[in-house]
Amino acid sequence: MTRTLLWFRDDLRVEDHPALTFAVHAAGDDGDVVGLYVLDDETPGIRPLGGAARWWLHHAHSSLADRLRDLGIPLLIRRGTAAQQVPKVAQATNSTGVVWTRRYGGPERETDAGVKEDLRERGFTAHSFPGSLLQEPWTISTGGGGPYRVFTPFYQNLSDRPLRELLPIPQPMAEYSSVQSSLAGAGVSLGAVDDLDLLPTRPDWAGGLRDHWTPTEEGGQQRLREFVQQEGDIYTRARDVPSVQGTSLLSPYLRFGQMSPLSAWVASADLDHEPSASTFRNELGWREFCWHLLYHFPDLPKKNLRAQFDAYPWRTQAQEPDVFRAWSAGETGFPFVDAGMRELWQTGHMHNRVRMAAASLLVKNLGIHWREGEAWFWDTLVDADAASNPANWQWVAGSGADAAPFFRIFNPERQRERFDPDDVYVRRWVPEFGSEDYPDPLVDLRASRQQALAEYQQLRGGSG
Repeated sequence: MTRTLLWFRDDLRVEDHPALTFAVHAAGDDGDVVGLYVLDDETPGIRPLGGAARWWLHHAHSSLADRLRDLGIPLLIRRGTAAQQVPKVAQATNSTGVVWTRRYGGPERETDAGVKEDLRERGFTAHSFPGSLLQEPWTISTGGGGPYRVFTPFYQNLSDRPLRELLPIPQPMAEYSSVQSSLAGAGVSLGAVDDLDLLPTRPDWAGGLRDHWTPTEEGGQQRLREFVQQEGDIYTRARDVPSVQGTSLLSPYLRFGQMSPLSAWVASADLDHEPSASTFRNELGWREFCWHLLYHFPDLPKKNLRAQFDAYPWRTQAQEPDVFRAWSAGETGFPFVDAGMRELWQTGHMHNRVRMAAASLLVKNLGIHWREGEAWFWDTLVDADAASNPANWQWVAGSGADAAPFFRIFNPERQRERFDPDDVYVRRWVPEFGSEDYPDPLVDLRASRQQALAEYQQLRGGSG
């Protein structure tokens, strides 16, 4: 009998899952598949998940375990380093091979390579598969063979490439109970997601997340159906106007792999408004671009991609604790930003236009380093992504690839006038707006803008 161990990470689904499809086919008529998830926050360089992502992960696992059960596949839950746990579990379960979906961050790439080598030396077969992106990062390069730093030609290259076929959910395999009994007979326990301690305890701050999200693969599929069936042009409006309900809200499902980007790309053809379909595919392309950057520049979350900005005099949260606390709490005195920061805290999400305004205010008007804001978003966003989060913060800061020019400083008051003129969004999240309880602005926008531009000009002069 052949048994394949399927190592899950950020691919918590059963539909359009190349590694799962391979494992089921490899099992044949007399074999089986065992799933494994390892919460690895111990490998050097691995970034521990933020609180909101941990909440999502807990429920994603419960959903995945149920869907795998329907296929006759038990899911084992472990904690520790992947380099230790994956070979250990493969040995304990008497597996003949291990398969998984590739990841592209620096530490994860190194772990993939190390685990694959170790498994093969121990006599297991080991294969990794695509599934997290539309195209593998190394397949897209400039004419000179290097990585792209500008989105438009990257996206053109991406769009010109053929896509693989969508894969259906595999047919059920062996009886779940018989596989589980086999594992129990070998002394292998399943483990439980509760053992990972992913949920908040005291205080339980996740009530707003529970109210706003269904963090399951089925929830993502339902959201995708609702998105493509909505009024044609509402998406193009909703992308700019945060009070309009019409953005896809698919980012956390993509982040945890409860939906493949290919599924979303293919579904975009059902949008009956071509500008909306084109814009949505463009957003999926930007996600690909961020992973392209992280693959080629693994220090993206830590270092300015444009080294010129290493000398920029950003301050830290420790140097400006009151300012950072006001920004993170949504008490800056700029209602458009404050609404977004409170939306973030309550729902684990923030409208993208407001994200840009909030980030610009922190980095350019308040003068605090983008890494501080990126870390806050990492902890509070349900869709905090290892590539998109730092790449987008660097874009706003002007220090990244295809970055917004530094002089593009989002004025939060003008953003509010243009995109929330009736204060519908603001009043939804900032009920005390317009009263004596609402704080005065933290800074003078014009003066802080001039200071930021002066510091940038000094930086440019100093760099020669």
